[in-house]
Amino acid sequence: MSGRHTGPDLRHRALVPVLVFVGTVVAVISSLGAPLVPTIAAVDHVSLSDAQWSLTITLLVGSIATPVLGRLGDGPHRRGVVLGALAVVTLGGVLAALPLGFGSLVAGRGLQGVGLGLVPLAIATARDALSAERSRSAVAMLSITTVAGVGLGYPLTGLITESLGVHAAFWFGAIICALALLGAALVLPESGARKSRPLDALGAVLLAVGLASLLLALSEGDVWGWTSPRVLGMIVFAVVVLVAWSRHELRTGHPLVDLRSLRNHSVLTANVAGLIAGVAMYMLMSMVTRFVQTPSSAGYGFGTSVLVTGLVLLPFSAASVASSKLVPLLARRTSSAMVLPIGCGVSLVSMVLFLVARGSLWELFVIMGVAGLGVGCTFAVMPGLIVNAVPSHETGSAISFNQVLRTIGYTTGSVLSAVVLEAHTPSGQPLPTNSGYETAAWLGCVIWVVTAVVTIIVPKRGAAAAKRAMTVDEEVLMDESIADAETAEDTTSAAHARSAR
Repeated sequence: MSGRHTGPDLRHRALVPVLVFVGTVVAVISSLGAPLVPTIAAVDHVSLSDAQWSLTITLLVGSIATPVLGRLGDGPHRRGVVLGALAVVTLGGVLAALPLGFGSLVAGRGLQGVGLGLVPLAIATARDALSAERSRSAVAMLSITTVAGVGLGYPLTGLITESLGVHAAFWFGAIICALALLGAALVLPESGARKSRPLDALGAVLLAVGLASLLLALSEGDVWGWTSPRVLGMIVFAVVVLVAWSRHELRTGHPLVDLRSLRNHSVLTANVAGLIAGVAMYMLMSMVTRFVQTPSSAGYGFGTSVLVTGLVLLPFSAASVASSKLVPLLARRTSSAMVLPIGCGVSLVSMVLFLVARGSLWELFVIMGVAGLGVGCTFAVMPGLIVNAVPSHETGSAISFNQVLRTIGYTTGSVLSAVVLEAHTPSGQPLPTNSGYETAAWLGCVIWVVTAVVTIIVPKRGAAAAKRAMTVDEEVLMDESIADAETAEDTTSAAHARSAR
């Protein structure tokens, strides 16, 4: 941006609410397909596995578009990139809403996946356009919208679908995205005199191919078989391509994602924690949504509708938003470094509660509220760690990479819960045993413990490394000072000797 705004103009005051609205819309739209999968299968006369593509295609396109939008948004055309992406998402919503068949719906959902790259650009905009104090709170709130919007989207989707039908839910997505586009067009500032950098096309292609192969294998492994040659081959291929991408990014002059920033322990902490926490978060959400919809005849579950299932997730969204007010208080009472492990600890409590107390709906409401509080604290801190560690012209790209890692974590968490429950489903039976949920919850507890350990150990090692580097620098300066003094002393002695002669 060309400069910080100081005037009380309406456009500037509306910037944060509009950015938060954009982030919430993106999160709602990204989760729009999840509760509708059975309905889509019935309406479009396709199998459940085919209907699942209404969600899978959004994640695939989003994981590819996010780093590209992040890099483009770090240049002088951020406003145009944001508006263009919102226009594509709106078009995708219209295409998904029109009764043109399943192919049109999947294509529209793919276009909506482009929106997943908008939150990093919103965070970069907040960093550049706001004062330091307002920027910190805005960045935290924007990060939370990516998880809070998911819990908000489920009940809204359920209410609209049950009242007006599945296509109305997608019309709702198109309308709110059009409103976000209008708001962004009115308040987004120009990027100013930012330097334009060439897009790393080869890096974008390699990352797209690698992520698409990995996420496709994770998404379809349950259908194709986890030990099938197709799934194993795609995972191996993804690893090879992503290794090649990493080598390319480290060698090119204008990388799509500056992987060298991972040498900074704050950035490394945020990215590793985002990946692992994403796994644990979606494990719980997947288990809860499946658990409450299971008929009570299975010996557990409540046989709830899509609407009631969404309402169970509503405390998750509310508590996530509330955590944005709690994080500054925690940081003042403890330290910024402790907020991450505290958030992981609260999330661990929610997983333990699901393990021991899931016999009634009100207990699940409490569990999701506790989960939202913990996840909100965890994800609210991550962008701040990155923003404070990278230069402003790398903000969009760095946050985008973190968003990609979260997406991989979300997909992996959903898959893990499905795999564990499938392993506890008796042969010939459609539903898993209750013990399957216990096993998955124990695994979730382990993942949250690992995340907490990472958020404690990595920053400490970074601080230790910085202290060692500082000590070395001080020793070098001391040696240089001593050498300078000795040189000065030798020069003085030589001068005295010449005078004596």
